[in-house]
Amino acid sequence: MEVAAAVGEAVPASAATGYESHGLAFVVVAPASIRDVLCYLRDDPSQAFTALIDVTAVDLTPTEGLIEVVYVLRAPARRAKIVVKAKVATDDPHLPTVSSLWKGADWAEREVYDMFGVRFDGHPNLKRILMYEPFEGHPLRKSYAVDHRQPLVEERDPIANPWPSRDRF
Repeated sequence: MEVAAAVGEAVPASAATGYESHGLAFVVVAPASIRDVLCYLRDDPSQAFTALIDVTAVDLTPTEGLIEVVYVLRAPARRAKIVVKAKVATDDPHLPTVSSLWKGADWAEREVYDMFGVRFDGHPNLKRILMYEPFEGHPLRKSYAVDHRQPLVEERDPIANPWPSRDRF
């Protein structure tokens, strides 16, 4: 795989390996080097993967005991797409943030944090985005108990405590 070889040459610490599936290139890299790899893929003129399409995760706990964080990138000028993966330990999942490379990564990383519990070191606003704050756990993890009771949120009286004015927005 030529992209994986180029990544391995540009970022030796990445230990990049690559494969192709259904006509799509995949590169698996070391978690500590994910930011450097993505920066290389974005900034190097021969790669030019300037568009971040998505950041998501897959819980591989039952088979590998890991969480795989997946970045989907596009090179619009070449009409190319690549998937970059980094596997992190389930007991302490964290990666460096790429929200300073792509503004769109901000909310996507927050969603991965909220659903899978992966912390993004250096993220400017890492807090829940889909679940309410007192929610316990991360619902897309395989270890999340289906019958787990969540703390109830107090009911809000719309007369005594109305929603904030729309004039602020």
